[in-house]
Amino acid sequence: MTDAVGEQPADVDVWEALRAGIAAVQALHDSREQALERFRLLHNTASLRAGWLEKRLRFQEDLLPLVEARMDTAGGGTDPRARAVLATAFACLDVASMTWVAGDGKGDIMDLYDECLAAVRG
Repeated sequence: MTDAVGEQPADVDVWEALRAGIAAVQALHDSREQALERFRLLHNTASLRAGWLEKRLRFQEDLLPLVEARMDTAGGGTDPRARAVLATAFACLDVASMTWVAGDGKGDIMDLYDECLAAVRG
């Protein structure tokens, strides 16, 4: 994910860069069915959910310098905006994947992600 975000052209805004990273991770699934089963397990198994939350926090820390650079914010944790953007992107991914699982994999998870992001960005 970090590589995909970092490889985005400089003129791509932070939201599109993060979307490209999320899409790259989604593309790692061998099939739609595999993705659905993995998300089902993730959302319905407490230990896996806890592990995902821990991993997500690590992803956010890894992505923070890339997001700060795209946003031209002060590094070192002094500007909370980059962290807020990252937390929002991952929250939208969580809601999109939960909705996708609840709908038995109907539709496209990235379309759901886009809908969630549009809602919070207003």
